[in-house]
Amino acid sequence: MTQPLTVIHRTDLPELASRGKVRDIYKLGGRLMIVATDRISAFDVVMEQPVPGKGILLTQMSRFWLETLPACTPHHLEYVVSDERVPEGYAPYLDQLRGRAMVVKRVEILPVECIVRGYIMGSAWKEYEATGQVCGIRLPEGLRRGQRLAEPIFTPSTKAVVGHDEPISFDHACQMVGRFLACKRSVSLDARDLMERVRRRSLDIYLQAARHAEQRGILLADTKFEFGLHEGELLLADEVLTPDSSRFWPADRYREDGELPSLDKQFLRDYLESLGWDKRPPPPPIPDAVIEQTRLGYIEVYRRLTGLEAPFRESC
Repeated sequence: MTQPLTVIHRTDLPELASRGKVRDIYKLGGRLMIVATDRISAFDVVMEQPVPGKGILLTQMSRFWLETLPACTPHHLEYVVSDERVPEGYAPYLDQLRGRAMVVKRVEILPVECIVRGYIMGSAWKEYEATGQVCGIRLPEGLRRGQRLAEPIFTPSTKAVVGHDEPISFDHACQMVGRFLACKRSVSLDARDLMERVRRRSLDIYLQAARHAEQRGILLADTKFEFGLHEGELLLADEVLTPDSSRFWPADRYREDGELPSLDKQFLRDYLESLGWDKRPPPPPIPDAVIEQTRLGYIEVYRRLTGLEAPFRESC
């Protein structure tokens, strides 16, 4: 069922816990409500102009994957806010929450980004060019930019509070998680064993998603996941396999070492790169045409991957 499109750049509701680049998070007793706004960021800077409907697409796509891929279970999602189900006290704000807010279990998020790459691109390509490795993993010589890897690789990174995430080795990730567990006094958990489970699940989710996407004419180049602990159980958390957390390519336009048109926010990044902007706030103004082209990319990847029409009606 589609809903009227209400553009949400920011929410200011009761019990705000935190505000990220895209999501506003609210406390619901023992749970959280994560609201995906229409904000968009590039190079870790939030743009002034929203992308209409983006938050709904992100939430609905995450729900699709969580309900479709076996490897995503167990996860943190309890339900997506709708006319039929609204958290107590938030009914007056339904127009801001419908279809874009997830009610989730409270999860203690592990302090590493869990990245899986099936193709060598972006920061991984730059690291490979310089060292022949990615996150401590030695790769074959002679790879080309955008080339498919023989097997997907797990390449963790830090989770920077400010600035950019930095790639790290698996051993470094285990050390970081070990310190995290010590602070949480989760003495019954072994950091390396936990990270082995995280790596295995990340690769399993990627492989299941990549097969699904390729059947629909889309290549999943890379993606990142977040995992956390809830009552000692490892749960998949946050957004899953969206254009904000993944690099999607149309299969029929894929060329190794060529221009790789993306069905994500790469169009926006390319525009910003053309300006010579120093990638520090404040961001430059974004033309309506760039916002619209970015929005159409989000809609296209949603339709192709889910087989569903956009979950909102355009306003007149």
